Amino acid sequence: MLLSWENIVLVIVVGILTGFINTLSGSGSLISLPILMFIGLPPHVANGTNRIGILFQNLVSAGNYYRKGMLDVRMGLELALPSILGSIAGAYIVSGISPRAVEISVAVVLLVMLIPLWLKPRQWLEGKDMSEVGHSPSLRFLVFFLVGMYGGYIQAGVGIFLLSALVLNAGYDLVRANALKVFINLIFTPFALGVFLWMGHVNWGVGLVLAIGNAIGAWFASQWSVAWGPSFVRYVLVAVIVGSGVKLLFF
Repeated sequence: MLLSWENIVLVIVVGILTGFINTLSGSGSLISLPILMFIGLPPHVANGTNRIGILFQNLVSAGNYYRKGMLDVRMGLELALPSILGSIAGAYIVSGISPRAVEISVAVVLLVMLIPLWLKPRQWLEGKDMSEVGHSPSLRFLVFFLVGMYGGYIQAGVGIFLLSALVLNAGYDLVRANALKVFINLIFTPFALGVFLWMGHVNWGVGLVLAIGNAIGAWFASQWSVAWGPSFVRYVLVAVIVGSGVKLLFF
């Protein structure tokens, strides 16, 4: 598939916006997926191709967070294992699910997540003393397996679910949770991408163009999230959750 110059510019701009939103919160793929389909990619190919941009976006943002000392690599590797297993399972499952059913269920879950975000703002902003966090390996494995599964089959919104798990289950503040989120996403995305490649659902030309934009957006977002702090990320997260939930339910 050859892209016109107009479509190249469109995909790069959308990639910048997607990378920025995904790095700060999540659900940027709600923008990129429709655009990829608009320029002519079938839905399954758009879903697979989008993972190339996600991979480059997380590579850039994780590198930025690591250089700024915000990334807990050991915990990221520990949580990545169940996420990898879940992402492989989710990528296989995607072909048998009604797209509209997925949209409605995701919208409901996203909007429900506003409740703890508003009722427990201090926990989202500051996290909690890690010595006070309950250590239940089996529960944590299940939580991140399910988040990885969701990321494997649709990706859109997985960042929000990862943030929720890292703040409410693992006790991180939003900026450090963001750093872990992109690192975990970076690790499990290649496995989901591999499934889509095996199924022939990836367009490398479009994906690499998208990746340029995603990487640019991720670089700026990862710089600003550290500089402006958890409160800024929280407001972005609320705006994205509301916008994504309304879009999925009514449009």
